[in-house]
Amino acid sequence: MQSSLQIKNLQLFRQKQLLLSLNEQVNGGEILTIMGPSGSGKSSLLNWLTAGLNSHFHAEGEVWLNGKNVNGLPSHLRHIGVLYQDALLFSHLTVGGNIAFAMPKGNKKQRIEKIEQMLETFGLAGMANRHPDELSGGQQARVALLRMLLSEPKAILLDEPFSKLDAQLRAETRQLVFDTIRNHKLPAIMVTHDHSDAEAANGKVITLNTGQAKC
Repeated sequence: MQSSLQIKNLQLFRQKQLLLSLNEQVNGGEILTIMGPSGSGKSSLLNWLTAGLNSHFHAEGEVWLNGKNVNGLPSHLRHIGVLYQDALLFSHLTVGGNIAFAMPKGNKKQRIEKIEQMLETFGLAGMANRHPDELSGGQQARVALLRMLLSEPKAILLDEPFSKLDAQLRAETRQLVFDTIRNHKLPAIMVTHDHSDAEAANGKVITLNTGQAKC
């Protein structure tokens, strides 16, 4: 069965104000882009998808992942990975430790071999024992992507993940992220203010106003 992330009959409210209404299906390898001004509900949409909606908001609707309704599941059981503006790496852990933290439990030797193999694939060979503060911004972004990927997500959310990178690094990192999504055939939703992100995603774009969603 093809992987998919479905938003069914969503109505998202801030107190009594309707922020957005959505019915969308994102198939594996596709990237749905959500754009709009602050306060339009972009981040709240992602929070709802990961079961972390702020108490000032409430929502009606369902989240379906690979044909399964995950509405009743807590965040850690939904298997939805998120990339944020900041890498959010643990400074007290090595690069390898950061990645291992998110991985499913298993044989320690096999986990270490998998980490080293993926670090090499992502242009980070030999960096497993370094600490995050020894890495450049672009390297930290790659580690964050790798940590999220090795947590074995079934879908990916991108919350302005490239906004703090300079133009060249932004383009390189964005290409790596999008290629990873497509190669692993994961459904993805990206929130961004940057039109170049939307163009590079090459998928459907939804623009939110401070009222209803517009497709």
